[in-house]
Amino acid sequence: MVQPKVALSVLLGLTQKFTSDESLEDILQAVTVAALRLLPGNHSSLRVFNDARTELLCGARSGEGTSARPMVFRPGEGVLGWVAENGWVAYIRDTATDQRFKTGSGQGFEIRSIIAVPLMSAGKVVGVLSISAPKPDTFGAEDEALALLLSNTTVPIIEKARLERLALVDELTQVYNDRYLLPRLRDEVQRAIRTSSPMAVCVLDVDNLKELNHTHSFNAGDRLLQRLADRMRTLLPNPFRIVRRGGGTFVVLMSQTDDAAALDHAERIRADIAGGPITVAEGVRVTQTISAGVAGWDNHERAMTLLQRADAAMRDAKSAGRNQAILAPPPEPLEDPE
Repeated sequence: MVQPKVALSVLLGLTQKFTSDESLEDILQAVTVAALRLLPGNHSSLRVFNDARTELLCGARSGEGTSARPMVFRPGEGVLGWVAENGWVAYIRDTATDQRFKTGSGQGFEIRSIIAVPLMSAGKVVGVLSISAPKPDTFGAEDEALALLLSNTTVPIIEKARLERLALVDELTQVYNDRYLLPRLRDEVQRAIRTSSPMAVCVLDVDNLKELNHTHSFNAGDRLLQRLADRMRTLLPNPFRIVRRGGGTFVVLMSQTDDAAALDHAERIRADIAGGPITVAEGVRVTQTISAGVAGWDNHERAMTLLQRADAAMRDAKSAGRNQAILAPPPEPLEDPE
């Protein structure tokens, strides 16, 4: 059992983080880190409902197995879905004997016991916090109480951040909208300065979107944009931020990523979209391509200059024949960071 002074220190540190200017993603990550400091597990996750309340999406994970692709749970599905549907705590002493446990492919770590607690707001479940361990009977009543305390401490700030985020989300694709872009990019540049880490920006644009809308209607174009956003969410690491700037243009903010890795991510998305016909309406499948430009931060330039270089590289990809990803040359002259 964690010592009371340690628990108090962890919770105090968490509430102090809540009062700082942190993004929703950073807040969720801090909660999962705190969970592993408070409870004797080796993996924690915090999942929140999508707007339609049809899926529990992974907001953050800490501990073992975070490199594997996270599972998606629906209400009533698996232990987490059971908690979301019923609003009750689940303590699974041994997953081998509990039918609610759902095994995922490529999980990468063993789960034999779980505590999962609901995050409740205004009488509704808004998410689920879970902590797991590789041995049966790892948790006790004190651990359940700590998990509930952590959940209750967390809910108000998560709901506040979630509501603020809704104002910055594109309704069609459910990625961030243009109001989010420049402030967040400036924050990313400042973080790269503080941590001496690389970062990059990728601008992607759908090729011939106007022709698609003219031929098959705007509904077909909207479906294509939704498919592209879905594929980016699947293919890109969770820390990346995806923004729809307008029309068929998306911007990806790639934290802790150098030029080569950023270009590789862009190429993976391009190849996935071009890899086969996409259904854009009932009975209508089209072959679609995108053009992408990538710019790696040079440790000096302003956020806007970085974005402009990625934009220019995307336009170069269009001019060179479309359906390709191009890396922007470094800027000159050097500028003071923003």
